[in-house]
Amino acid sequence: MTESDDRYLSIGEHGLIGDLRTVALVGTNGTIDWYCCPRFDSPSVFASILDAERGGSFELSADIPATTKQFYFPDTNVLITRFFAVDGVGEILDFMPIADDSREADRHRLIRRVTCVRGKLPFRARIAPRFDYARTPHTVHQHGSRTTFASEPLSLALSSSVPVDTDGRDAWARFELKEGEHAVLALDRVGEGVLPRGCAISEAEDEFAATVRYWRRWLSASRYRGRWREVVHRSALTLKLLTYAPTGGIVAAPTTSLPERFLGGRNWDYRYVWVRDAAFCVYALLRLGFTGEAEAFMGFLSQHIPLDRAGPTGPLQIMYGIDGRPDLPEYELRHLEGYRGSAPVRVGNAAADQLQLDIYGALIDSIYLYNKWGSPISSERWDNVCTLVDWVCHNWDQPDEGIWETRGGRKNFVYSRLMCWVAIERAMRMAAQRGLPADIPTWRRARDAIYHEIMSRGWSGKLQAFVQHFDEDVLDSSLLMMPLAKFVSPTDPKWLSTLDALGRGLVSDSLVYRYDPMASPDGLEGPEGTFSICSFWYVEALARAGRVDEARLAFEKMLTYANHVGLYAEEIGHTGEQLGNFPQAITHLALISAAFNLDQALG
Repeated sequence: MTESDDRYLSIGEHGLIGDLRTVALVGTNGTIDWYCCPRFDSPSVFASILDAERGGSFELSADIPATTKQFYFPDTNVLITRFFAVDGVGEILDFMPIADDSREADRHRLIRRVTCVRGKLPFRARIAPRFDYARTPHTVHQHGSRTTFASEPLSLALSSSVPVDTDGRDAWARFELKEGEHAVLALDRVGEGVLPRGCAISEAEDEFAATVRYWRRWLSASRYRGRWREVVHRSALTLKLLTYAPTGGIVAAPTTSLPERFLGGRNWDYRYVWVRDAAFCVYALLRLGFTGEAEAFMGFLSQHIPLDRAGPTGPLQIMYGIDGRPDLPEYELRHLEGYRGSAPVRVGNAAADQLQLDIYGALIDSIYLYNKWGSPISSERWDNVCTLVDWVCHNWDQPDEGIWETRGGRKNFVYSRLMCWVAIERAMRMAAQRGLPADIPTWRRARDAIYHEIMSRGWSGKLQAFVQHFDEDVLDSSLLMMPLAKFVSPTDPKWLSTLDALGRGLVSDSLVYRYDPMASPDGLEGPEGTFSICSFWYVEALARAGRVDEARLAFEKMLTYANHVGLYAEEIGHTGEQLGNFPQAITHLALISAAFNLDQALG
């Protein structure tokens, strides 16, 4: 298997559609090659992005050689893929209606409307579901214009306005459209009270109009009026797509096992709610004026996460299922070859059992901001905050696995200490501002002890910089959060020296590495790409330090690394390719924060 295996599109050659419960990745060739139903974390139906032969897909494209382009219908998450051929131009309009009714929401309808806009054009479709990560067989039944794919765990019904043939496993269609003509193929989940329902061309038009209205009405709540409105709003729309509406949880990414490095083994399942990522998302959405999403996440915490029950790693796990479940056992799907042969394909995530102290700071900071910009928190939520802060005061000095979820053993990470300081400091602010009851003397002693320890043991005289963990000389870009979290002045000489050291040691043409795995072994093999969240943190740190021209140039460069529809994976490879799970929520929220603060710095 080679890195250029032409059976696979590049990770970045995809757009995203969804219905706030699950999503589908649509390639620039018109193929849906990732789709889990009925939820983000359900077993896949289409997974050819992880195995081109066995994974399953929904192909739909021009039936003659054509070039393609892809874009979003303005201010929505409706995706359009265009085909340009000698005899005509056609397009596929892909979307998933947003259903408020619980029964219709369970349908998870995926609509593909095909149109010839110029001349005439032949099209072909092949629908090849492979249920349960391609582990469970299915049967096919036809009744009129409906084709049903039935498996033990799940059944899907295809409604088509064009004739469909089947071989008992897959279905396919070939048809030609002339200018102005349309065809519709719609895929519904059926069973468990969801009855089969056709989707005529006129109904697809109505569903399209309603979906456009939904996304535009949602986006109209944005208060952002800065220089980068289009990319900021695309990031906001993406974050909304990654929200699981029934609980308010926000997944880190909608995919699993897309490699951070080709054949490198750094393949993880991100279809869960990371406390850190989701809390940062609350910050980004509040900045834009989306208080409803922040309230929904607060509801996720209060209704699904028992904060008053300490486990082996404290009151919080670092991640939960989208329904709040704590158990996320990790295992490998050995029958799937992985993206371009980059096994393993993993389901679940063993990092759920890690100790990562920084999550307490991320969470309490988001609660502080919600209390400030959203609505005053309730007495019950304040009691939960106090429980968390009391625990942090007694446990902040433990070694942990750190923000990057290293598998090389626990260490005294400076970033973890920094965010413990944030947890206590933000809680003290809330207590003072609202007159809320709190053990302020104990909290103050712990806060100040953390500060002094970071300043003494987290500083390297050799590097003239703050470092990754205590008493060692290793840089880490997570420390870009120090001025962003208001731990240190952005113009403090120690911080400016650290910023210069990071620029020399971890920055490559505006792209930022997390750390050097050779200098700080993380228990995994090989190098990795640059981390896009760190690159946006770098922009913000430069802007806050007064280096505004550098910050703007670095930001504009980062925008060139987005894919064709403005989406980012977790990492950027050596030649600018997207690496890792896609799209990545935390990258888009960092973009929003960088744009917001750079706008302010530019005046």
